[in-house]
Amino acid sequence: MADKKTKKERPALAIGLSKGHPITKRPRKKVKRRQSRRKAFVKGLVREITGYAPYERRIMELLKVGLDKRALRVAKKKIGSHRRAIRKREELSKIVQAEKMAAMQST
Repeated sequence: MADKKTKKERPALAIGLSKGHPITKRPRKKVKRRQSRRKAFVKGLVREITGYAPYERRIMELLKVGLDKRALRVAKKKIGSHRRAIRKREELSKIVQAEKMAAMQST
C-alpha cells in the first residue's frame, strides 16, 4: 500500500465501463465573460419586438401574486435545469419589479 495512485488511470480495455484508450484529463478553465453593450442592445430589441413566451407570462403572474416557489417549479419544468430556472425566475422578477416601479412613477 506504499505506492498509492494519485490519478485514476484508465486501463486499455476493449469492453466495460472504462473501455478505450488510456488518457489523462486536463483541467478546463472557466471563463466568465461580461455581456457587451451591442449584445445587450440586440437582446433588448428582440425582447421588445417578440414579447414573452407563454410560460414566461405565467411565471410573471405567479411572481406578481407572490408564489415564488411555484414560479420556480414552472420554470424548472419548462426549462429543464434547476440553475437555469433560478436564473429565469430572477430575470423575470426584476422585470416585474421594474413594471411596478414604472406604475408607481406614472401615478
